[in-house]
Amino acid sequence: MDQSVLMMWKNFLRINGENPTETKWQYEAWHFCDNEKDANELVQLVLEGKKRGTASLYILYQIENERIPCVNDLSILTDWDGKAKCIIKNKNVSVLPFKEISTEHARIEGEGDKSLEYWRRAHRSVFKRETDRMGIEFNEELLVVFEEFEIVYLI
Repeated sequence: MDQSVLMMWKNFLRINGENPTETKWQYEAWHFCDNEKDANELVQLVLEGKKRGTASLYILYQIENERIPCVNDLSILTDWDGKAKCIIKNKNVSVLPFKEISTEHARIEGEGDKSLEYWRRAHRSVFKRETDRMGIEFNEELLVVFEEFEIVYLI
C-alpha cells in the first residue's frame, strides 16, 4: 500500500476527532477499472465533481466472498499507481439488474456524455471482460451494485 493512503487516512481521522490508533472507522483503498488510462481518468472525474457513483457486478462479491458495499462505507480512491486522491463516503447503495440501470444512474456515474446509452455500452464491455474471466456469460439480468458517493476528504 502506498504511503499516501496511510497519510490521508490519518489526516482524515484527525480532522474528524478520531485517534488513528484507537478508531473503529475502517476504509478500503482502491482504484477504478482494470487499466491505467481509465483508472486515472475516472478518479479525475471524481475530483472534478462529475463522477458521483460507480457500478460493479454483484456476482464478483459472491465469487470473491466479499461483503456488498453499504451506506456510510468509506473508501480511499487512488490512481492506478496507488497514490491516494480523496476519501469518499457512500450515500446510497442499490442492487438491480443491469437492464434496470436508469438515465439518472448514468448521469450520477458521470462518464462519457453521461447518457444511458454510453453507460450501457461502456459497462457492457467492462462487465463482459469480467464475466469472460470467470467463465460466465454476460447478460442484462446480471445484478449490478450501484454506489452513489460524495467526497468527504480531499487534500
